[in-house]
Amino acid sequence: MAIPKFDPKELKVVSEKASFMPGAGIPIYDFPVTPREAYRALYEGKPIWQMTGLEYQMFAPRVNPDNIARAMVIDGSPFTGAPTGGKDMFGIDWEFVPSVGGSIVHPGKPLFTDANDWEKKIVWPDVDSWNWKENGEQNKAFLSDTYWNQCWFQNGWFERLISFMDFEPALMALFDEDQQDATKAFFDKLADLYIDILDHHFHYFPQIDEMYMHDDWGSQKETFFSPALCAEMIVPSMKKVTDFIHSTGRFAQLHSCGQIYKQVPNMAAAGWDAWSGQAMNDSQKIYNDFGDKLLIGVSPDVFDPTTADEDEQRAVAKSYAERFCQPGKPSYFGMYWNGVRNGSDALTLAFREELYKQSRINYGK
Repeated sequence: MAIPKFDPKELKVVSEKASFMPGAGIPIYDFPVTPREAYRALYEGKPIWQMTGLEYQMFAPRVNPDNIARAMVIDGSPFTGAPTGGKDMFGIDWEFVPSVGGSIVHPGKPLFTDANDWEKKIVWPDVDSWNWKENGEQNKAFLSDTYWNQCWFQNGWFERLISFMDFEPALMALFDEDQQDATKAFFDKLADLYIDILDHHFHYFPQIDEMYMHDDWGSQKETFFSPALCAEMIVPSMKKVTDFIHSTGRFAQLHSCGQIYKQVPNMAAAGWDAWSGQAMNDSQKIYNDFGDKLLIGVSPDVFDPTTADEDEQRAVAKSYAERFCQPGKPSYFGMYWNGVRNGSDALTLAFREELYKQSRINYGK
């Protein structure tokens, strides 16, 4: 796909897209290609402009019981009222907590506390019995031909183990030599289940472009486990799933919370195409160190968009583009930011326009 050089006429605002965060709509410029085409170009190493989040459509289908349990249904099915949580695909109860906007499994009632018992305790879901056909019909119009369709998948490998065992026993299952073989076997079977579920997704929701899968690996200050342990215990089963995703022509992004700089090489080894770390991570350092291994969500230098004038905002955006919008080493805009609230605050109208212009110029070199 031949992309023309930047033309200032592209800055004409042709429409608006509703913002995921409260506030004004997001301006849609006169792009040379659709946002969906631009997102694919980024993943293929041929970026056109800096992706900022307006280019994708979030998708979390109701057919997956985890999305109901985690209060994260985003699809075209009929609205059923306020989120309440419920049972996930394994029958584990999750409770929605309005004050935090998410669901939890209450600790203290684990299904098992020794990983060697998982085969006796776990009842595996019958994926074929889920209401795929109806939910597929409900989402034909919801999924986009214009925007990148990013499908969320909650409860990865370590997170799933926590839901069964509680946090401390799950962590011990990774370290304890007497439990490690059983834990690896569980993760491997979990990978096979996830491949089956994703295969159903791609059949009934063929417009999906990317899987955005969750597995938290760290706290505010440090990773939960060493890189060596992660490489041994988690990476191989993850790689099975990302290999399957890639075999279908789709892409795979990891969502993983915490200060996990040390784990970035494991993300690349596990086959993830992209990761945007939370604000306790130095995203600019991560880009400098690992941006040639996977796409990194990079946040701008800290500034206060409520006090910085338009010239200052544009200067920060231009500097950001010069450093992180490199044709041979692309990135995307990191929404976690050590600023007023998060990265979306930096995307003022002036910042957004300057970032689009400068990234178009840089990536078109």
